[in-house]
Amino acid sequence: MKKVKLKLLFSLPFILSFSAQAVENLDSYTLEQVVVFSRHGLRAPLASPTSTLGKVTPNQWPKWDTPASYLTSRGGVLESYFGHYFSEWLVDNKLFVDNRCPTDKEVYIYTNSLQRTIATGQYFAVGAFPGCLVPVVHKEKLGTMDPVFFPVIRDDSPAFKQAAIASMNDTAGPNGIDGLNNQLRDAYQDMANVINYSASSNCTTDKQCDFIAPATQFIIEKGKEPGLTGPLRTGTSIADAFILQYYEGSPLQDVAWGHIKTPQQFEQLVAIKEHYNTVLFGSPVVAKHVAANLVSYIDHSFADGDDNIKFTFLTGHDSNVASLFSALQIKPYQLPNQFETTPIGGKVVFEKWRDNRSGEALMKIEYFYQSTDQIRHLTELNRDNPPQKVVLEMQNCPTNAMGFCSFTTFKHVMSDISK
Repeated sequence: MKKVKLKLLFSLPFILSFSAQAVENLDSYTLEQVVVFSRHGLRAPLASPTSTLGKVTPNQWPKWDTPASYLTSRGGVLESYFGHYFSEWLVDNKLFVDNRCPTDKEVYIYTNSLQRTIATGQYFAVGAFPGCLVPVVHKEKLGTMDPVFFPVIRDDSPAFKQAAIASMNDTAGPNGIDGLNNQLRDAYQDMANVINYSASSNCTTDKQCDFIAPATQFIIEKGKEPGLTGPLRTGTSIADAFILQYYEGSPLQDVAWGHIKTPQQFEQLVAIKEHYNTVLFGSPVVAKHVAANLVSYIDHSFADGDDNIKFTFLTGHDSNVASLFSALQIKPYQLPNQFETTPIGGKVVFEKWRDNRSGEALMKIEYFYQSTDQIRHLTELNRDNPPQKVVLEMQNCPTNAMGFCSFTTFKHVMSDISK
């Protein structure tokens, strides 16, 4: 079986893992401010016996105790573990002191207005600041997308639509989206076999028996997220359901009805979802457009002055992470021990430091995330058993051996992106 290789934004190993970094001596530096952008925690999939995906397989999708797209109880526990680890990390780096509740001038938790993002913020707060009254703010009606977190098209001009589609085709690789679909043909066929597509309602009733055949078309419409039809979209929904089932701790014989036999096969199927997010939300023209509000918010969180919130925690989606990384021109990276490049519950951590010797302000960007096994096995996180961590580097803000780049340069880059 030919293994699909992730190209595009996230394909090449560049960033050093935490264990491979130069030994840090942080006594010479002071942590002044942290802004975290977190993907929401483990949620229930959209697949169900009555959903559209119910027509792509004769098998019964598992029923979840949690409504579709809601944070699961397990997801809440995992997020509280992450919060506990961060409470220790913040104390160890002397941003906060132990055994004291933070004030509203020190901590601000702001989430998108969907159940899974709000609940992620709530569970994180419980884990990080147990017994403390830490508000979790969302600004829109429950179930409504907040403009800061909504990767939506705002330009309905033909020129922008043409540029966006060209950018997505370019990001898809040689021969655009058609070339990518051809590259993924083996993965699509394997997925069709896993779900027994030939016996599905799509095939037996609607006579649509070729999983790969449906036309692929980009959807760029004002007021909507970038969209896509065809096997890449369908395959993404199926892969999403499989990996969430795996994370939830389902017995292996129940994940994908026992038809995924090896980690390599799992990785190949998940690669379909990775390509989808990268093409739709990571293409440069689209990414800069849909990430503008989020980039501006993060930029303003690091405004000049001494009255900034010490620790800001934002909760959104993998589409936000993909577009944010593209807009910031994050260099290619690898996440050891993970199938996903924007893992469930993963946290992009922007850290403002001060060099105590020179007085220079510095920026460090790290990706904190739980390994696939840490999620599946509900592993507690603490100083002795930390999450995974890699340092990220922006193309236009080069880092030194310790992962620091100039804060002044960082601000200039953020300001340019926000224009």
